[in-house]
Amino acid sequence: MASTGPIGIFDSGYGGLTVMKEIVKLTPSYDYIYLGDNARAPYGNRSFETVYRYTLQCVKWFFTQGCPLVILACNTASAKALRTIQQNDLPRLAPANRVLGVIRPTSELIGAFTDSGSVGILATRGTVQSGSYLLEIEKFAPEVKVVQEACPMWVPLVENNEHTGPGADYFIKKNVDNLLGKDDKIDTILLACTHYPLLLDKLHAVVPGNIRILSQGDIVAESLVGYLVNHPEIESRCTKNSGRSFYTTDSEEDFNNHAGIFFGEAVVSKHLPL
Repeated sequence: MASTGPIGIFDSGYGGLTVMKEIVKLTPSYDYIYLGDNARAPYGNRSFETVYRYTLQCVKWFFTQGCPLVILACNTASAKALRTIQQNDLPRLAPANRVLGVIRPTSELIGAFTDSGSVGILATRGTVQSGSYLLEIEKFAPEVKVVQEACPMWVPLVENNEHTGPGADYFIKKNVDNLLGKDDKIDTILLACTHYPLLLDKLHAVVPGNIRILSQGDIVAESLVGYLVNHPEIESRCTKNSGRSFYTTDSEEDFNNHAGIFFGEAVVSKHLPL
């Protein structure tokens, strides 16, 4: 018999909590289990093989917890591991389960936000190098021009709680200026990393007011609602006790101290040795 259990939400660190926060707002009755692979974060500069190996290991763990559905709330994992897991591993490991990412839901809708037809992507180096957004947006909005900028310092700034200080200003302005310098018609910027919403105040200070800045949490949450409606065979296996569990592969104390900033409320985690 197919397992029943919580919806799993995975990220390399804390960033996925910004997505989980919006998901829980829309679908609070479901049980959720979150895993941050903080001990091996950040994923953004790691190779495809390494990201795939780490992500698959964590997906397998979610399956041992009974999760029928796992969301990779991490752009790098979605870019570098999702397709291989879906096509090669799921049929062998758990053919009745599903693993979803954050790139496709965003790519499906982004064309509706731009009037000029030019969209900017701010992301980790790994996500940019994967070309995943270029490929996915081409499928759903081939008329949209996509310009990317890798921001390798942004996740470390957030993870080390330096994102609110003046040291972050230089890197944020540098990357935004680089992006906008590539195409002066950009009217929409997608924050293609779940850590980046914590930089919104600083971004609004350097991004011209006529440019819309999109975070992924709302988009992914809305997409999940639609997915559960359209896939009752998965939805019926997701337990509904409004439970929330949090795990980290690194220090529980450190995770708890940082996670509340992303999730919007206090978090108590458990350590998972991997």
